[in-house]
Amino acid sequence: MSTIFQKIIDREIPATIVYEDDSVLAFEDIAPQAPVHLLIIPKKPIASMDKAQQEDAELLGKVLLVAAQLAREKGIGEQGYRLINNCNEYGGQTVY
Repeated sequence: MSTIFQKIIDREIPATIVYEDDSVLAFEDIAPQAPVHLLIIPKKPIASMDKAQQEDAELLGKVLLVAAQLAREKGIGEQGYRLINNCNEYGGQTVY
């Protein structure tokens, strides 16, 4: 079964994409909770952070670097921003 994130990666459903390379995709949230609310995802399917493996370390580090780059580009890098990762049901994760 394909997740909504995979459908965005595959362009099966529309999204306002703000960054893309071979391994990472970033797009605007459809129901933003802040003036700048982006979702930054690895293109490799990782169901949840507790499923990440040591081999994913470089990719997940890249996600953080992309977040910092986009924060600067959106003009919020200096004033500050939050990075949130919802992990599993009690952590608020809704896409697996």
